[in-house]
Amino acid sequence: MGSRLKVLRAFKALHRTRMAVFKEDDAALTAARLKINEEFRKNKDETSEENIQKMIKMGSDVEIILRQSVLQMEHVGEEKLLLRPRESLLLENVPYCDQPRTKS
Repeated sequence: MGSRLKVLRAFKALHRTRMAVFKEDDAALTAARLKINEEFRKNKDETSEENIQKMIKMGSDVEIILRQSVLQMEHVGEEKLLLRPRESLLLENVPYCDQPRTKS
């Protein structure tokens, strides 16, 4: 697959992730869109295949971090925040157990 196509995929993945992570937060959506576009525009004339691959990897890493680590919160009062986790971040709450579980 050509570098151009990989760059476009990374660009689209970042924007899709931005839309999911900052859903209903217009300020964050706009700031993230501007930053993504700025970084891609800044490096649009890069010709070194090695540098392009490094930047694609960095974009992919950023997308993973955003998807897995960012939580959305909203102020609902003077000293209250409402946590709005995405479904993909919710894990089954399984207590820690020293002994391995056996399937019955």
